[in-house]
Amino acid sequence: MSTKTEKPDQGTSAPRRRGLVARFRANFLTGLVVITPISLTIWLIWTLTGWIDSWVLPLVPYHLRPEQYIGINLRGVGVIFFLLFTGVVGWVAKGLMGRSLIGWGERIVDRMPVVRSIYNAVKQVAETVFSQTESKFEQACLIEYPRKGMWAIGFVSTVARGEILQRLPDDEVMTIFLPTTPNPTSGFLLYVPKQDVLFLDMSVEDAAKLVISAGLVYPAPRNGKNGRNNGKNNGKNNGRNGEGDSGRQGESA
Repeated sequence: MSTKTEKPDQGTSAPRRRGLVARFRANFLTGLVVITPISLTIWLIWTLTGWIDSWVLPLVPYHLRPEQYIGINLRGVGVIFFLLFTGVVGWVAKGLMGRSLIGWGERIVDRMPVVRSIYNAVKQVAETVFSQTESKFEQACLIEYPRKGMWAIGFVSTVARGEILQRLPDDEVMTIFLPTTPNPTSGFLLYVPKQDVLFLDMSVEDAAKLVISAGLVYPAPRNGKNGRNNGKNNGKNNGRNGEGDSGRQGESA
């Protein structure tokens, strides 16, 4: 009595292998999406902490460093000293003596041609970046740019005032910041008549995400104009479908 050995079906094993490879690839990419931002965040914090330590610790007296007492070089000690020192400087600068010292120092700097330009530029940037007063864009909008028929996302800064408004022929002119993609910190400052600006319902944060992602991340539609427009479109489509169905029923009758 002879026994026959069954050969594996190669037609079914190949798709299984491809399915396993596809699942592993999908899981691997999902893992990368999870691990990459966490790893980069930890690496940036670790690198920034080490950079601050390398600048601050040499200025700290040796007897004030914790490594002298515990025998371990702790990363981040320089950051703590930097925060404490900066806080003390800010507290002193708010007082009368601090303001007097700052004014006296700025008067000396104003007499130095090159140093004066550098100091004023750095001071202006620092005041803009670290200002405690909230200055945010009012709203996201669409404007026709770079030519008619093409639209770009912009952010409404303010309403044009002063000489700018006096020189322009339109009564209401909006100050629009037009960001670039994918870096929204650079862009163009445009003065656009209000009637040429289409204001968006999406928040400024959602519009910024749309710009940074180069149009890949769209925010969820909000209730309001978008909902009304969708309702109108759905009503029109339903009306057309109803007319088509009634016409077909009449023809069949």
